[in-house]
Amino acid sequence: MTVHDQAAVRMASAEAPVTIVGAGPAGLACAIVLARAGRPVIVREWHKSVGNRFHGDFQGLENWSDDRDVLDELRAAGIETNFDSHPIHDGTAFDAWGSSYRVCGDRPFHYLVRRGGDNGTLDSGLLEQAIEAGVEVRFGDRVEDPTGSTVFAIGPRTADAIATGYVFETDHPDGNWIAFNDRLAPLGYAYLLIHEGCGTVASCMFTGFKRQAEYVERTVAFFADKTGLAMRNPRPFGGYANFRLPRTALQGGHPVIGEQAGFQDALAGFGMRYALRSGILAARSLLEGVDYTPLWQRELLPLLRTGVSNRFIYNIVGERGRRWALRGLSRVDTTAKLRRLYRPSVLTRLVFPIARWRYRAPLGDPSCDHAACNCVWCRHGVGHAATGLTAPS
Repeated sequence: MTVHDQAAVRMASAEAPVTIVGAGPAGLACAIVLARAGRPVIVREWHKSVGNRFHGDFQGLENWSDDRDVLDELRAAGIETNFDSHPIHDGTAFDAWGSSYRVCGDRPFHYLVRRGGDNGTLDSGLLEQAIEAGVEVRFGDRVEDPTGSTVFAIGPRTADAIATGYVFETDHPDGNWIAFNDRLAPLGYAYLLIHEGCGTVASCMFTGFKRQAEYVERTVAFFADKTGLAMRNPRPFGGYANFRLPRTALQGGHPVIGEQAGFQDALAGFGMRYALRSGILAARSLLEGVDYTPLWQRELLPLLRTGVSNRFIYNIVGERGRRWALRGLSRVDTTAKLRRLYRPSVLTRLVFPIARWRYRAPLGDPSCDHAACNCVWCRHGVGHAATGLTAPS
């Protein structure tokens, strides 16, 4: 092929539309970056709107795993902050015995955002930016056999953790509380987030899915006792997360991004930043004509491996070990300490081979066998996973 022919092929490739399967944060971030660089983009989403899995609940867009502020990282990629985001500098953590610890940092350790299809949510803000950039978004469009230049972003294929609780209205002052107590959230954590009269209370559990109603009831009672929580118009919600350390993030030679690729923090389940970053990296690979694999392996793999090690350590130290960790976090700049926790260390490198062996397969809560189980995954997620598309191995 001559130089002229090669240039013609590159030009034709640049003019061909890129299809992105899935309109979650990863898919929309990828679409925005591509469209603002002049590439035609089609986003195909089988739900009828964005944020279909969420109900206006508060979530944390983490800001501790990198020296860069996450909002600055997004702006550098051309993604604006046109969604509600509130910096969280401090909060209160509880151990399994109910003792409290103040945690705080010189910079936000996360930004409070809402999820779902309502105005002001992360999902609706990204959708608005994509459409303004010229992206064609097709809802109710299930993809079975994609062709051409494609990026896959269809979300989790199974549930390794679930978060379930209530969104509500309240007169309670703003605040952020988290509890590491297996009676409230086995191997996970319970949380209460309140901002300007709206709140979210939930149990994020890594096992015991069949008993989710019991854990949520205990969580509400705990925070009512510790904070004086009083809810108005509580509405139940639930979500799920999939953790995996992928060998590849390609499917049929196409980039896979977000939770479909397994890009999720195995320790705490804060995956939005990973999802957004992976979408940006996939867009870069297409725009620059470079291999996607070294991009995500450089930017995300060290975090994923450390997260697997951290999860293993979290499980084996038990509640007494977590109490010791909370004492340490309460005595220092929490954001800086968490940032060090997410960097590879001698300990996480030593632990990783064992942790990787332990999590060579999905965590797979044994109580969730889809038989007489009313957990959020069985009620909503199983059908979502039943598509012709899968996760890369």
